[in-house]
Amino acid sequence: MQKKILLVGCLLLLWLSGCAANPVTGKNELSLVSKQTEIKIGNEQYLPSRQMQGGDYNADPQIVTYVKGVGQKLAAVSDRKLPYEFNVINDSTPNAWALPGGKIVINRGLLVELKSEAELAAVLGHEIVHAAARHGAKGIERGMMLQGAIIVTGIASQNSQYSALAIGGAGIAAKLITQKYSRSAEKEADYYGMQYMSRAGYDPHAAIALQQTFVRLSQSGKTNWLDGLFASHPPSQERVDANRKTAAALPPGGEIGRERYQQAIAQLFHDREAYKAYDKGRKVLHDGDTEQALQLANDALKQEPKEALFHSLRGDIRMQQQRYNDAVINYDRALQLDDKYFHYYLQRGLARLKLHETARGEADLKKSIEFLPTAPAVNALGQLSLDEGDVVAAKKYFSAAAGSNSVDGKAAKKSLIRLDLPDNPSSYLQVRFGRDRSNYLLVQIRNNTEQTVDDISFIVQFRDSQGQVRTAQMQLPDCLDPLQSKTVATGIGPFHNLKNVQGKVVRARVVE
Repeated sequence: MQKKILLVGCLLLLWLSGCAANPVTGKNELSLVSKQTEIKIGNEQYLPSRQMQGGDYNADPQIVTYVKGVGQKLAAVSDRKLPYEFNVINDSTPNAWALPGGKIVINRGLLVELKSEAELAAVLGHEIVHAAARHGAKGIERGMMLQGAIIVTGIASQNSQYSALAIGGAGIAAKLITQKYSRSAEKEADYYGMQYMSRAGYDPHAAIALQQTFVRLSQSGKTNWLDGLFASHPPSQERVDANRKTAAALPPGGEIGRERYQQAIAQLFHDREAYKAYDKGRKVLHDGDTEQALQLANDALKQEPKEALFHSLRGDIRMQQQRYNDAVINYDRALQLDDKYFHYYLQRGLARLKLHETARGEADLKKSIEFLPTAPAVNALGQLSLDEGDVVAAKKYFSAAAGSNSVDGKAAKKSLIRLDLPDNPSSYLQVRFGRDRSNYLLVQIRNNTEQTVDDISFIVQFRDSQGQVRTAQMQLPDCLDPLQSKTVATGIGPFHNLKNVQGKVVRARVVE
């Protein structure tokens, strides 16, 4: 009951200290994440978000300049002033997303599906509202409200930047850009996005036609749409009808900009088949068909030799064929065209390590994690540190990489345990106590790792019948397989209860 009263009191205090009018809708709502924090989150997560989604498109910089211009035109009439930024992601998946603080992108794959500048304005205006109306920040706040510690301690200062909210790493970025908005948030983004279109001089009816197209595509079941925009922005006839009502209430007219749009992104339309060949090449390479993948990469390069991705695909094929010198040549060409994408540095670094070019490989790997820390890069750096005898640095790298569930993350976790378990066995082997039928002490040791462990010693500390503290050290006679438990009869006792019994594993090693 006291906990319930405390929780209600905390929520009331949060409401009183954090209630504010939404800058777009004007509605009073709980506001735990400050504007400064939103901007900080956006600044920190914008680069890793773009990197993990495919990197920036730059084969034709004029297209990016054009999209940024349309975005800033809309941002200028928004209800909330933020440091808005716009970018184009080099990925064929039709998608667009916004981070808190006004950081917005649209994928190359969505640009080629739009028909006019007004439709582009509809997409960007929608994403601007998600940032301006704090929809992303509200998602963060919902996560905070689920954490009791944040509820109880996070209200100590109204100006707190919520240090308990972990911001950092690709995992955070991935969650921010893939969160699914509520129906009310999507309706707000549609409504106010159309308002921004009208204020900026665009015909808001383009948002109706665009939403109708999205509804048709969603019913077609096309995977790239379902994996992209529709995963976080599901279309519906309800939204089409709402857009019609909104448009009817807005001033008539406005720019469509169909020809201007077609001219502005003509290079993307021209390169459409090249990107289709690239995407298919990626798929067949994943399936192990390097010869067909190479043919598709060559087809893409014939159509568009200025695209770094196509050179990188050739490099990835050569890596799979273990032709590391050729792979380095391909990554060199990719980096000459685009020196700001992690994948090219990562892959060239791994290829150089295979060629025993250790220093150059290490430099590439470190450069790659400046753009996006990845398990392959960090695990490889850990192995290099270990080879050089720097166990402390190796542990740090392996620990960072072990957070990934990828092949490299699992390898890093194994390496970390192999290094760290002998120094900190109690962190990996759990001790529990019980009593046999005669009330003598039983000790259960559990191996929480996925590696076999032996040479296990543990200590037990207890009070004897005279109240004296006693310590006994014992050996587990057998090894422990991954995730296995074994129980040892200690012969210590009898005990009426176990509240004064403590113990831990003090020695163990991983079986090589």
